[in-house]
Amino acid sequence: MLRTLKEFFDQLARQLDAPAAGSPGPAADHALELATAVLLVDVMRAEPTMGEAERDAVLLALRRKFHLTDDELARLLDLAHETARTSNDYYQFTNRLNERFTQAQKIQVIEAMWEVAYADGTVSALENHIISKVAGLLHVTHGEYIAAKLRAQENAGLRG
Repeated sequence: MLRTLKEFFDQLARQLDAPAAGSPGPAADHALELATAVLLVDVMRAEPTMGEAERDAVLLALRRKFHLTDDELARLLDLAHETARTSNDYYQFTNRLNERFTQAQKIQVIEAMWEVAYADGTVSALENHIISKVAGLLHVTHGEYIAAKLRAQENAGLRG
């Protein structure tokens, strides 16, 4: 069981590092899922204590976006934690999203990041910084960024 899980993680990590193929397939899809998950997990990791509410927000966002099974979500979340822990920049992840996502999809990622940040009722300065940095790397305009933030606030019941 553990060997199979490790092989799955190794395969996803190789896919993320591999150059984009001419026609996207399952490998590119997995790399896209991992890139998105890492960005969401990094917002969750921004605070010293990671609560269940933030973890649930990450899982909900990934389930909405990629329609994965519970087992696939759990494996993706584990891999995203490890990848986020060992990564030193966001470019490798945002570049993948810029290649494959529409502008609307990139805005949805920013909104999901805000939803993770607001899941515990507060947003730390580091969470704000991470989301702002990723929004810039995804070429999300300031207006789109603010609109995504306001929607996430409203969805969290913190506005309105």
